[in-house]
Amino acid sequence: MHHANHFYGHAHVLARWCGLGDRHPPRINGYVQHGWNIGDGLAPGHPYAERTPSLLWSEQTRRRAWAVGRRNVVVIGAPFTYLLALRPEDPPQPEEPEPVTREGTIWYPFHGWEGQHVRGDHRELIARIRDTEPGPVTVCLYWHEYGMRRVRRLYERAGFRVICHGYRGHWWRDTDPLFLDKQLTELRRHKRVASNRLTSAIFYGIAAGCEPAVYGDPMVLADEDPTFGGTARIRRQWPELHGESVDLPTAIEIARAELGTDHRCAPAELRELLGWAHLQENDVDD
Repeated sequence: MHHANHFYGHAHVLARWCGLGDRHPPRINGYVQHGWNIGDGLAPGHPYAERTPSLLWSEQTRRRAWAVGRRNVVVIGAPFTYLLALRPEDPPQPEEPEPVTREGTIWYPFHGWEGQHVRGDHRELIARIRDTEPGPVTVCLYWHEYGMRRVRRLYERAGFRVICHGYRGHWWRDTDPLFLDKQLTELRRHKRVASNRLTSAIFYGIAAGCEPAVYGDPMVLADEDPTFGGTARIRRQWPELHGESVDLPTAIEIARAELGTDHRCAPAELRELLGWAHLQENDVDD
């Protein structure tokens, strides 16, 4: 299995949907798009075997992949859409006998990763958040920045609740299989979702019932790949999703298309596409 298929527990969510349980997911016959992007759905710089299927989120991404020469592409919808179907409603927890009332904003600062760091003014972003958000703020840092004590302390000292959904995983190691589950739980606790860039988290938040916002300095990613147009193109193509207040019906329609919600496969169909057609739950290794 390509190691990126494990990112964020995507393979684990798909295995649950296919009825293969919570154990280690079997090898996927293909490359699953692991995050929203404006290119062909696959991360630049990753090695890919020729003729191996690309399993993409949306029809828009499939068309872009076709335009750059990829032919073995299939739209299956984002793994997050399968998680939403697996968890249509969350039951109250023992310590919270009543359903959680949505409150405040969950804010996702743009992040780096092992190979690229982000440059930007976190203090300026904090000031903008304070001036904009009407209720309590939870700042969710990516594991990369959460591990930077200097960055994490800036948000803590600003009075924000600071969390991390877990480690994405890398080269088949240390993947948190409940990453998306933790994210969905947090999103459903908040009224708004916001970031300084249009990212997967914004689309997930919209799908989970949050009001979206995209504002503030988008910051700079070291050696950012400009092939598909970068942040300038994102702002041109999706202006409706940028601003401190966004039209919710429009945002819901766009998120549905970008996440490929209408392309979500039935379990038997997905098992066939992933190469799992003949597997049963007891065939999966721990």
